[in-house]
Amino acid sequence: MALPSTSILADFNTTINGQQNNMNGSQCYSDKPNFWHTSVLPVYILLVAVLGIVLNVFVLGVFCLHKKSCTVAEIYLSNIAAADLILTSCLPFWAVNAANQFKWPFSYHLCRLVNFSINMNAYSSIYFLVLISIDRRVALTDPLSHKGISRPKYAKLGCVLVWGFGLLLSVPTLVFREVKYFPDMQSNICYLAFRNLTERAVFNVMQFTFGFIIPFFIIFYCTIKILQALNNRIFEGLNTQKKEQKATTLVLAVLLAFMICWMPFHVTKILLLLQKAKVLTGCSLEYTLNICGHVFTYLAFFNSVLNPILYVIVGQQFRQKVRGLFKQWRSTRKSSVNISCTNSTQMSIVRPQL
Repeated sequence: MALPSTSILADFNTTINGQQNNMNGSQCYSDKPNFWHTSVLPVYILLVAVLGIVLNVFVLGVFCLHKKSCTVAEIYLSNIAAADLILTSCLPFWAVNAANQFKWPFSYHLCRLVNFSINMNAYSSIYFLVLISIDRRVALTDPLSHKGISRPKYAKLGCVLVWGFGLLLSVPTLVFREVKYFPDMQSNICYLAFRNLTERAVFNVMQFTFGFIIPFFIIFYCTIKILQALNNRIFEGLNTQKKEQKATTLVLAVLLAFMICWMPFHVTKILLLLQKAKVLTGCSLEYTLNICGHVFTYLAFFNSVLNPILYVIVGQQFRQKVRGLFKQWRSTRKSSVNISCTNSTQMSIVRPQL
């Protein structure tokens, strides 16, 4: 799901090859992109983009085209798929940028728009996870209350609020993202133009707080309550409703995937901030954090591909919807063939004989 954001790509094009370090006076790196950055990285980003677009379009198609209306959990999952789709649709721009040795080949407005879209959908994804974890907790721990808040109209209202909140949190991207010409590099660079370390620190702390810490603790609390409720029901010999169990299993899998993909990225971002503030020093540490930052960024990107795969592997109800959709499509196709055959037969009967 994803929190790929401008935050993710905050210093993507500059720190990735040490250019920003050179701007700040550090001599730890060469400012020349290597084969990995200009050849392997663009292919990886394009692969994630293509897989993410295809798989998330498939998920949205299943949810939207199936005859049965979506449950509350499926409304949240479909919004996560929409956020992941928009995010992965923006990645090809960064693949071209990387292949072009991080010289931004597009317009100033695209620099802002692409990163703003990535940032907004990243924030939105994690807060959709918050909503779905709260819904699962209430469904298992307080079923009577859940009947009142589990109506689709409330879920849709919550989704609208999350999109608005993601939009609000992404405003700093529009403020700080710039395209600037650097004479030493003889090219335009799309980067976050912080005027000082304080602005950088505020930006990163805001991202870390609202993009990870707050949602992490809410999700963690809800997950603990969900696991406790499941254990109590097993211990007491009570049978959890199969529908709730299946939905909860899928949600837990999606939450676990998010933690695995995103926690290393955010921890590395904090360490990088400490390194830029000279709290942590040394070229070896700088090199290690730089490599970790890229590896974990790519892992975070992959979360947008992993979610649809989890729906198919873990989501039994989703698989049932897929089978139902194919049956629906086959029956529609058969009926259309029968109608065409009937029409052709009727035409042959009424056709005048010569």
